[in-house]
Amino acid sequence: MPIDINGLGNLFIVYGINCLGALAIAVVGWWAAGLLERLALRALISSHMDPIVATFLASLVRYSIMVLMFVLILQVVGIQATSLVAVLGAASLAIGLALQGTLSNMAAGVMLLLFRPFRLGDAIEVAGKAGTVKNLNLFMTELASGDNVQILIPNGQVWGSPITNTSAYPTRSVSVKVTVPYGGNIEAAASHIRDALSRDNRVLPLPAPAVDASGFNDRGVEIVVTAWTKSADAGAFKAAIVHQASNAVQQAASAT
Repeated sequence: MPIDINGLGNLFIVYGINCLGALAIAVVGWWAAGLLERLALRALISSHMDPIVATFLASLVRYSIMVLMFVLILQVVGIQATSLVAVLGAASLAIGLALQGTLSNMAAGVMLLLFRPFRLGDAIEVAGKAGTVKNLNLFMTELASGDNVQILIPNGQVWGSPITNTSAYPTRSVSVKVTVPYGGNIEAAASHIRDALSRDNRVLPLPAPAVDASGFNDRGVEIVVTAWTKSADAGAFKAAIVHQASNAVQQAASAT
């Protein structure tokens, strides 16, 4: 059977041009998606919208452009949209099962955006991870740990887990336990701690700080130190209380 060289050549040229057109659309579409995402983010932030909402909507713009790019590529290579809809309709169950994790993450991202249990910059603990919120997109929540390590958590896990947000309220209670050895001067230790708290300008006057003996353990008498401070100062303030209480216990022990 003779081979139609001219026909094959024409076919190769036609499909080659279509493939080159599809490749050009892919490159331009990818570039345009990134550009429009940045422009949308800049415009939304300049309109004083919450940064986490602005980031989410900008990522939605990016993915919408990429979906449009995919449809155009299919049209260029000769796959009609009506045929594509028919194929997707027939395979909807298989696609749904294959993408159920991704779709659940998208749905969780929408719920996080609507209910907003945290904001950009909040310190949270979720799904066994703790850090500062850096970003929220359609699929992932990005945290930065205390040592500035990136943590990416699927939105489905974030929405389905208890969320501890230590930045939600302006003030926090800080509590520390110290032990005064048996035979030590408990009143002197408590007095030293109260004096240190009175000199710390991070301590809020109300509710008033408390220094109380709470019980016993194998090493001595336990003293609980409780004070209120601003949420932003809580970490450094707790470290300072531990240091001050330890010094007070040592001073009380040396005074006996």
